Amino acid sequence: MSEQPDIIYTKVDEAPELASGSFLPIIQSFAGVAGIKVGTKDISLAGRIIAQFPERLKPEQQQPDDLALLGEMVMKPDANIIKLPNISASNPQIQAAVAELQSQGYNLPDYPEDPKTDEEKEIKAKFDKVKGSAVNPVLRQGNSDRRAAVSVKNYAKSNPHKMGKWSKDSKTNVAHMNGGDFCSNEKSAVISDQAAGKGKIEFVGADGNTTLLKDNIAMGAGDLVDATKMSRTA
Repeated sequence: MSEQPDIIYTKVDEAPELASGSFLPIIQSFAGVAGIKVGTKDISLAGRIIAQFPERLKPEQQQPDDLALLGEMVMKPDANIIKLPNISASNPQIQAAVAELQSQGYNLPDYPEDPKTDEEKEIKAKFDKVKGSAVNPVLRQGNSDRRAAVSVKNYAKSNPHKMGKWSKDSKTNVAHMNGGDFCSNEKSAVISDQAAGKGKIEFVGADGNTTLLKDNIAMGAGDLVDATKMSRTA
């Protein structure tokens, strides 16, 4: 098997990353059984900014321009990329991201909204590469306009879709679980100052035996911890 993952799963920003990041290990576990390797590439705003200024950063802070790499991959027929929602970076979002990275020791320049010198113009040009909807045109190779074509709109206006008559004899049925699923079993907690530190995940079997699944999980004050389970008999 080649070192290149069979499927690329993108790392993104903020709320979407909370969901997609927690779902990734599940995908990797299922795909791994079939011998399919799922890897990641960073298209988050922070990652895109860091990739533009390698000359200003320490070696351990530098990271490759994954967006540019994905732009090359999508031109190949064997590319499999799961593109997840990312933010379309506005000036305030860029400034906030830069400030946060600077606070963590990244020697990044401020975003120059009104550049005067050649250096400031060069810096702004680099930031502008990651600004706005920078991701979609690269991964879709220019096909980033999601609006319906005028001809499609005109056809829909001339041929409006009408709902059919609903019969009480319809066999349609909406089925759902009444309990024992992920939703009903979910528990969340905010880590207090007293509880902050290292945590662990344990499985307690029906026989009372405890199996350690993961240890030394860093949990800071204010972190949100969420867990759930699916009952086999649900």
